[in-house]
Amino acid sequence: MDNQEIEKIKESFHPKTWSETISQDTWEIFKVMSEMVEGFQKLAKIGPCVSIFGSARTSEDNKYYKLTEEIAYLLTKSGFGIITGGGHGIMEAANKGAHFAGGKSVGLNIALPFEQKPNAFIDSNKLLTFDYFFVRKTMFLKYSMGFIAMPGGFGTLDELTEAITLIQTHKLARFPIVLVGKNYWEGMLQWIKTTVLSENNISPEDLDVISIADTAAEAVKFINDFYTLYELKPNF
Repeated sequence: MDNQEIEKIKESFHPKTWSETISQDTWEIFKVMSEMVEGFQKLAKIGPCVSIFGSARTSEDNKYYKLTEEIAYLLTKSGFGIITGGGHGIMEAANKGAHFAGGKSVGLNIALPFEQKPNAFIDSNKLLTFDYFFVRKTMFLKYSMGFIAMPGGFGTLDELTEAITLIQTHKLARFPIVLVGKNYWEGMLQWIKTTVLSENNISPEDLDVISIADTAAEAVKFINDFYTLYELKPNF
């Protein structure tokens, strides 16, 4: 733990006056509101999109980077825009695929201490940068017609499980969620089935929303088949 982190912890224990607390909290509310309003205004106009999640650490020569680019390209050709977290790795690959397919490429960047920079393949008028993860996730969930989860870390798991939870609790309309990379995800899915499900902490039908794919064609087919079944089509 460095000195800066220690100072932050010390500061959190420093007592604040009621006036200081109210003032700080009020300005936080206004910041949240401004991010919400800007996000709603920009994203309400983009049309149906699929969000693609995955690690920012994935290199260009990684097989999942190339696979993500192909998935985004094919989804764009099917009529969907692509939404990513705006950074590098898997996010860059998805925006690149959408860009070269001539479709809509959206980036929801997050301001981080190590200064995550947006990738170069986001449409200039479709880049937003957020301070709050929960506001950013709201935008993903509100404006996506499907999720593609590529291999990733805690951030990917956070976004994935929140989407599943909101669908499970009927706070969000059901839409397709595709996990790409059977070898990567099968351990987690096996644990969910043998441990979480066997303890009755979820219902069997909660898993119906999840599909798993190994190829770009399979992943895109799950999305397209879902909307063919329900007679819904991208409309931009």
